[in-house]
Parts: sequence; structure tokens; C-alpha cells
Amino acid sequence: GQLNMSQAMEDLVTAFVLNQWPGRNPFSKCTWEKLAWSSQKNLMSQFSDMLLRVEQLVKWTDELETPKSIWLPGLFNPSSYLTAAQQVTARNTGLALDKMTIETHVTNMWNVSEVKDYAKDGTYIHGLFIEGARWPRGDEAGDSSDVSGVTCAGSLCDSKLKELMPPTPVIYVKSVPIQPQWEASPVGYLRHDPAIYECPVYTTSFRGPTYVFMATLKTEDSAAKWVQRGVALLLQADM
Repeated sequence: GQLNMSQAMEDLVTAFVLNQWPGRNPFSKCTWEKLAWSSQKNLMSQFSDMLLRVEQLVKWTDELETPKSIWLPGLFNPSSYLTAAQQVTARNTGLALDKMTIETHVTNMWNVSEVKDYAKDGTYIHGLFIEGARWPRGDEAGDSSDVSGVTCAGSLCDSKLKELMPPTPVIYVKSVPIQPQWEASPVGYLRHDPAIYECPVYTTSFRGPTYVFMATLKTEDSAAKWVQRGVALLLQADM
């Protein structure tokens, strides 16, 4: 019999020709995008990203052991993993979960293979990018500091030319008790500390509805400088 091309099939073929994830066009009848994670990547890049996600999950389920550092961009719902890390800390310390929040400390480990043990009172995450600024490497990072046995170094600095989304080192996400002076807000607890930039973390450069959590990044400059530059952490680069 005769097989007619539906509009969804035509939109699928068109997306493949354009190297576009099917359904990203809001007028498309093909609905892959509705079932996928948020992404601004083209078809080939997002497919490669999917293979890496599968690889992480397969390794995790084969070993039945929580990774020492999680590739946070590879999770469909990254905020739920951070909440789970808070729950583990709450059980270990006896603190109430609703009296805890998270703070972030950027380590001096640029390669995930350098992570040798589990983080205390939290978790390690890697694979993030920074937009509007960068994190210094090596001697440029200056003196290191110790946070619960984790060596951290550096602070936000100006980005370099043609580096739109440089990667960040492994980040230590620590669960901490909420302090009385912190201000509760819809995006997290604001510290109002001049040495900290309260940095939004988004899944993609589209920002907006892809918000995940608020990171606390060390800064030597005024936080207003980074606000004006729109500095944010991203779980995915666009390419």
C-alpha cells in the first residue's frame, strides 16, 4: 500500500538535514525535545552527550557504588542529586534537612582522576563551565586553603579573549547548617558576604527556566562586577 509522509516525519528529516535535535523548532510536530534534557547543542553534539550520560549510568549501576565525583551535567535532574547529598549529611550529623543548605568551594583539581576519596559532608562535582569570567590555574590561583580536608584555591578573575565558556576545576559541594544572618530567597540563601559571589548555575546558556542551584564562589572584586557581566556557571557548553 501507499505510505504517506506525515508532518512529524517531514520535520524529523528536516531536523536531521540541519543537524538539529528534532523538536527544537517550536513549530515542529516531532516531539523528541519534549522527552530530552535541556540542551542548546546541535544533533551530533547532543548525541555524543547522550552516549557519555549512558556510560556514566552504566558504570554506576555495574559497580553499585556512588562515584567519588559526579559528572553533574550527565544527570537528568541534577538538583535532586544535590538534595540527596544533603540528606546523607543530615543523617550523618543528625541535623534537620530543612535547616541545611549547600555552599561550593572550587578545588585545585582540574582532572577528575585526581579525586581519590569521597568528600566530607557533601560531594564533588565536575564538568561545569563558567560564562563571563574564568577560574585561574596553577600559580595564578595564589595560596590554597583547606576546607574540611579539601584543598581549594583561586577566585573569580577576568576571562581571556576568545574564551567564552572555560571549564572549571572539580567543585566541592558542601552541606552546611543555615546561619541566622543568611537571607532566604527563591534561589537560595544569600550570604551578603563581600568575599563571595552568589553565582547562579544553569543547565544551558539559555538560562531562565534551566536554573539548578546557587553556587558560592570566592571573589576578590566586588560581587557587583560579576553581576553586571552576567557571570554564571553552566552545566553544558553550546557546542
